[in-house]
Amino acid sequence: MEDRSLTKWNITKYSQNLKLETEDEIAREAAMTIMLDGEQYATIVCTPASMEEMVLGFLATEGLILSIRDVKQLDIDEKRGFAYVTLHYTPTLPNNQERWIGSCCGKSREFYLKQDVKTAKTIMTDTPIALENVYALMKQFEENAETRNRTGGVHQAAIATEENILAAFIDIGRHNALDKLYGHLLKEKIPLKNKFILFSGRVSSEIVLKVSKIGVGMLIAKSAPTDLALKLADDLNVSVIGFAKEASLNVYTNHTNVYEARAMKNHSQHGS
Repeated sequence: MEDRSLTKWNITKYSQNLKLETEDEIAREAAMTIMLDGEQYATIVCTPASMEEMVLGFLATEGLILSIRDVKQLDIDEKRGFAYVTLHYTPTLPNNQERWIGSCCGKSREFYLKQDVKTAKTIMTDTPIALENVYALMKQFEENAETRNRTGGVHQAAIATEENILAAFIDIGRHNALDKLYGHLLKEKIPLKNKFILFSGRVSSEIVLKVSKIGVGMLIAKSAPTDLALKLADDLNVSVIGFAKEASLNVYTNHTNVYEARAMKNHSQHGS
């Protein structure tokens, strides 16, 4: 089966004064235009894989659908780069319907603030996790990141229990990877209780907002957060872990949601 996330490119490689003509694997980039009830809604620059999941997740984070039941029909024309969506109701669209959303950045701040006030959700339950389990999940996350490691050009987002990664998606865009993950959760009707999102990229305010819209209470990321992201995470009760690796991490919000299982076990034995 063709891997639509990768392509081949002839390169000249230099290493310690040695020259080598070889072939390299490159992350693919394409534009997907979402046609909503016959009208052009948005064009997203993305990795052309898992497109149905991305469209569903994008519409959900936009607040246009709440579940898969809101979608009457979804057809993907990968060759032409179009997604045709029909809903069971007539959506209320913003005045400026036609938008171009790049692969590296989010929407304009003016637009996303107006929309996100309506769609961001405060997480109502805490989701604690043992420190040792975070380390084990990040090890799985890296082992699962074959395309990201081969190209160095894509981001990855995954959903996990405390023990195992359930599903992971890649894209050249951080936001797109999360949208694909969200679309998968909607399609498969996966319960979000005691679930965690693992993420390869920088944690910006828009990433925290997407996580809150998905409804997961903890984000575990390989990279750094911004200050606005952490302020929003505090407001929305999202636990943020950054710089997470196999043996180190930083807890930025909801510090007590990460605990040392071994320390608790020793304390219990000492008290008995």
